[in-house]
Amino acid sequence: MAKKKKDKMAKLVESFNKPKLKNAILNFFYDNPERTYNYKQIAEQLKIRDPEITKLVFVVLEELTESDNLHSVQRGKYKLKSRSGSITGKVEIQPQGFAFIVSAEVEKPVLVSARNLNHAMEGDVVKVHLYALRKNQQPEGEVSEIVERAKSTFVGTISKSQNFAFFVPSGKVAFDLFIPNEKLNGAKDGQKVIAKITEWPAKAKNPFGEVIEVLGDVGNNNAEMHAILAEYDLPIRFPESVLKAAEKIPDQIPQDEILRRRDMRGVTTFTIDPADAKDFDDALSVRKLENGFWEVGVHIADVSYYVTPGSILDEEAYERGTSVYLVDRVVPMLPEKLSNGVCSLRPNEDKLCYSAIFQLNDEAQIQSQWFGRTVIHSDKRFAYEDAQIIIETGEGELKEEVLCLQDLAVKLRATRFKKGSLAFERVEVKFNLDEEGKPLSVYFKEAKESNQLVEEFMLLANKRVAEFIGNPEDHKTAKTFVYRIHDKPDPEKLVNFNHFIHKFGYGLLLGTPGQITKSMNQLMNNVKGKNEQNVIETLAIRTMAKAVYSTRNIGHYGLSFEYYTHFTSPIRRYPDVMVHRLLERYLEGGSSVSATKWEDMCKHSSNMENKAANAERSSIKYKQVEFMQDKIGQEFSGVISGVTGWGLYVELENKCEGMIPISTIDDDFYIFDEKNYCLEGRHSHRVFQLGDVVKVEITRTNLEKKQLDLGLLQEKKGKEEPNFSVTGYKKKGRRR
Repeated sequence: MAKKKKDKMAKLVESFNKPKLKNAILNFFYDNPERTYNYKQIAEQLKIRDPEITKLVFVVLEELTESDNLHSVQRGKYKLKSRSGSITGKVEIQPQGFAFIVSAEVEKPVLVSARNLNHAMEGDVVKVHLYALRKNQQPEGEVSEIVERAKSTFVGTISKSQNFAFFVPSGKVAFDLFIPNEKLNGAKDGQKVIAKITEWPAKAKNPFGEVIEVLGDVGNNNAEMHAILAEYDLPIRFPESVLKAAEKIPDQIPQDEILRRRDMRGVTTFTIDPADAKDFDDALSVRKLENGFWEVGVHIADVSYYVTPGSILDEEAYERGTSVYLVDRVVPMLPEKLSNGVCSLRPNEDKLCYSAIFQLNDEAQIQSQWFGRTVIHSDKRFAYEDAQIIIETGEGELKEEVLCLQDLAVKLRATRFKKGSLAFERVEVKFNLDEEGKPLSVYFKEAKESNQLVEEFMLLANKRVAEFIGNPEDHKTAKTFVYRIHDKPDPEKLVNFNHFIHKFGYGLLLGTPGQITKSMNQLMNNVKGKNEQNVIETLAIRTMAKAVYSTRNIGHYGLSFEYYTHFTSPIRRYPDVMVHRLLERYLEGGSSVSATKWEDMCKHSSNMENKAANAERSSIKYKQVEFMQDKIGQEFSGVISGVTGWGLYVELENKCEGMIPISTIDDDFYIFDEKNYCLEGRHSHRVFQLGDVVKVEITRTNLEKKQLDLGLLQEKKGKEEPNFSVTGYKKKGRRR
């Protein structure tokens, strides 16, 4: 029996990503709690023969040690830490009020009822006491300790009475705050505010709090955008001390600094960016060399020259981690003096850069490369639309240079896809706004050749910088570096996704990684322009892992790069600043930095990136609902984009998404089939599944919840059934 279990585990691990491998290794240690193993022994026990997965075993063992699942008894040897009947994990509140606690210590999330959360909130790290587990049952428990709060402040609305007020929070917060009048900070009834908890007695249902900032009236655009930022703990403005530090930076470049750098000012150089951009991170230069090769320079703003480690500007940039892009504004990582001024690669100005300079032949094959600090002078600022006209017509200023780079970029792109890069190109939703931020219309932005031109050279620079440090030619030990990593997809998710797309006549080859990427790209090409395009693209992306920053390189699956980093956007991403500093240190012969410290910095950067992405999505959702406010009762065609136990999500023709509550589909008793992404009527066997085209009407908009409610327009068939739709349960109350 044990042999069968081990063989089955080995078969699974052969193609598994990091989470699956982590579970397999933990299960192995649970079966052998008293023994110690090194990473090679673990790989051997799990019958892992792939050298890449063997390297991943070491990464996983280190992470399990950091998360207190294992301990290192001596260098490179690991043993299971003894466990009591508790685990530590992160809270994920569900719409119904209960929570799942996600932990690396157990394979399945632990279910905790609302009454047993003991004041734990969304995102908190908690310790959970586990209940006795029956066979094949969902593990359950109760929160025994809040280890770390995810949030210290909350965004919401004031509901005021004569002697006190309640603060009604936005988002996944299951309580109101009781606020005495003297702690309202001038907030009026119905206003948006930021509040914090001051006290929460153990037996009290609601915490006490105070208002720390009044944002403004509900519905006011500035108040709502500031509320979204505050909801994700993102800054609204720079501290005065940071702005003053930025203003002290001189506009002129010292002559001695120019002399220390490679001078590229005589080479034709230009930027290509969005029409409304002001922070120009990157520029491209190109010229034909006497040896017949093309010299292409990828020039990146040298933020690290101006933002020095430990300075107040550096501390603020690190805390922010990234610029935040909402529908109507950019909240920059750096003050405007830097982001739009001294660092921005504006035309007709000398600028300091960190550059990757390549010599390529006519087939875009690299003949040589150089990395280092430069000074450049941009000759021209192109918007993407300007460069696109040159590509399409062959006419315009600097046409020879633009067309040369376009030719090389096309060849680089073809090579990249041939080697297994995935081609996910989602449509970007944009709004035309009036002066007060009200959406007048919605439109869609797609990447064209000019976008792809820039992208290819940025990818090239990112890849080659990562290889230069991570895989040195002299075969010396690679030094600690910041990588952009992307894990393999979860095989179970891929199988389920493949099962779903079969309904539309598509399929993936799931044999080897090469077959998966080739057939996935073919799928993306086949669905273009079809009703099911966005649903299939969205689901395909959900099968993929999230890319993150780490000092532990496992490669980038989506790009099919063994080494990849972020080098090209230091004005808006702090990890790129980290990469510039490390590259400079190692070019000068410096020793390797502390992997532990820099890994913590990577985790912080990944976390801030995730918050910024959520805030951006939230602002888009808000504007979509605002745009649909005057369309109550109007009919639209849409595609089912999500199926849950509580309703159907529908993406309308204008890319706005709303939900049909299941309680309003009253012609049958509907069962939620999670595996097949559908709802099925018990009596009629009518099925609503992802990708179905439906007719709906707008029934309600709720800006506070960013919610658009839809009503299904349908013909009744057969006998009328009682109005008793339920979700997630079969006849005898058994959860599916």
